[in-house]
Amino acid sequence: MRILLTGSSGWLGRFLAPMLRNRGDTVVGLDVAPGADTQLIGSVADRALVDRIFGEHGIEAVVHAGALHKPDIARYSAQAFVDVNVTGTLNLLEAARAAGNDRFVFTSTTSLMISQAIRDEHAGEAVWLDEASAPIEPRNIYGVTKLAAEQLCRLAWAESGMGCVVLRTSRFFPEEDDTHRALSGENMKANELLHRRLTVEDAARAHVAALDRVPEIGFGTFIVSAPTPFAREDCVELKRDAASVIARYFPDASKLYAAKGWELPGSIGRIYDARLAERVLGFRCETGFAAVLDALRRSDTLPFAHDPHYVSPKEVEGAA
Repeated sequence: MRILLTGSSGWLGRFLAPMLRNRGDTVVGLDVAPGADTQLIGSVADRALVDRIFGEHGIEAVVHAGALHKPDIARYSAQAFVDVNVTGTLNLLEAARAAGNDRFVFTSTTSLMISQAIRDEHAGEAVWLDEASAPIEPRNIYGVTKLAAEQLCRLAWAESGMGCVVLRTSRFFPEEDDTHRALSGENMKANELLHRRLTVEDAARAHVAALDRVPEIGFGTFIVSAPTPFAREDCVELKRDAASVIARYFPDASKLYAAKGWELPGSIGRIYDARLAERVLGFRCETGFAAVLDALRRSDTLPFAHDPHYVSPKEVEGAA
């Protein structure tokens, strides 16, 4: 297939583009910043550019991974988020529909499911989140625009039958968390693989799986996250004493963490359930918390990327 990949210079794009090429697809990369897998420089908000790309490159499918993200809130206006995340998605959907495409994969985020109340963790138990969780009340412009773009994908399928799959990915960024610094970045990422993270490699693999299944699914929204070891019945205790729950599932976790100078979470406030993607997409993340413990036992390289100095290519290049 001839696939238009937006966000091709970004963290996900640099892993996804080679996966698609290695299986025989032709990847046309579009980004506002240069990159190894980016052939076209420009914004999805530019409708004339989007139409020209479809006309000149014979695009047969779209993986729309380009966006302004949550850390960009400090640097870009709300209007910029609407232009890129909403109008840009609409531009791509309309161009894909006009070209007769039947495969559109949209990279969304579990962040849009987190209301201010969930983020503040006032509940007496961990919040179990799956695709049926409601109400959806995004707490910032990033979440609002991602939810609007999801709905545009749903509408495109309802009106034209063009297959669209939405992937709500949990965290896979390599840099430090921009709001929590109580633990080291590696310690936090390891903990998050229990309930709210996946590796960038797994994120890329999920997009490949979605691309293959779009025509038979039609439309679907899926959480993509490392499989949690926990059950709903653990939610009360996870909020009160997460380390004790973890010890039941992983008896040597505390000892391994202590040797590393790490801390297990004392409380877990929310958990992403990715089982629908496993049942419908046939996709399950390859790397989870057990892989972290295996690496600690062997004193091996950790199974996830951590780069405290990572900067988005669009900021390095000064592109808007």
